[in-house]
Amino acid sequence: MGNRLTQIATRTGDDGTTGLGDGSRVPKDSLRVAALGDVDELNSTIGLLITEPLPEAVREALTDIQHDLFDLGGELCIPGYENVSDAQVARLDALLATHNATLPRLQEFILPGGSRPAAIAHMARTVCRRAERSVVALGAAETVRPACRQYLNRLSDLLFVLSRVLNRHAGGSDVLWQQGRNKPA
Repeated sequence: MGNRLTQIATRTGDDGTTGLGDGSRVPKDSLRVAALGDVDELNSTIGLLITEPLPEAVREALTDIQHDLFDLGGELCIPGYENVSDAQVARLDALLATHNATLPRLQEFILPGGSRPAAIAHMARTVCRRAERSVVALGAAETVRPACRQYLNRLSDLLFVLSRVLNRHAGGSDVLWQQGRNKPA
């Protein structure tokens, strides 16, 4: 899988380009690099979430997801490379079903917040949606396998569900949106 860095400060990017895993160089503002950066930011946000007090099953799932996101980054970094499997997407579907089954039915919109871990999960969800948009934009210009988009789509749903799980774990509940709360009477 591509070249591994042995030296961090190479100065090869001083001209505004960066190297992909296949050795080719592209502009740092290319769609591919934007998608890679958004996936990297998502992985970092999940890393922040993992530093919080979490149920062990959630921590394990998020750790597995971080590894999956490296797989996704590898696929995006090497045009034509396949690294994200249908099994990884199916694992997210199974996690969604498991965690969603523990929650009360959602009847109102909820606000991002509640406990600190839940709020960070919501941040991760929004970063995930941005990463998904970046991968879709890349896919409009170059070939991107459906599994990459599917993985990010499922992951954003899972992060929403996990935010609800984490609020309950912290002894709270969803923060419900109150329609018209700040409108003058």
